[in-house]
Amino acid sequence: MLHAPAAPTGKDPAAAYKTRLGIWMFLCYLAFYGLFVGINVFRPMWMERIIWRGLNVATVYGFSLIIIALLQALAYDALCRKREYAMKQGTEKEKR
Repeated sequence: MLHAPAAPTGKDPAAAYKTRLGIWMFLCYLAFYGLFVGINVFRPMWMERIIWRGLNVATVYGFSLIIIALLQALAYDALCRKREYAMKQGTEKEKR
C-alpha cells in the first residue's frame, strides 16, 4: 500500500524567512531560559521569594517559560502564514 503525503509538497519560497525567524525566537527563549538556570545555579535562594499572590519566583518563572513558549509558537505560526500568503499573492500577481 502506497502512503503518499496528504498535501502536495515542493520548494518553500518562505523557508529562509521561517529559518531566520525561528532562530531569533529560539535565541530569545534561550536567553530567558538561561536566566532561569543562572538564577538557580548562582542565586538559588532568590527562587524562594514570594512575588505574586503567594507564589514564589520559581513557580512564576516556570509557568512564564511555558506560557512564553506557547505564545512564541502562536506568533511564529501567524507570522509564517502571513509571509506565505504575501508571497503567494505576489507570485499570482506576477503571473497575470
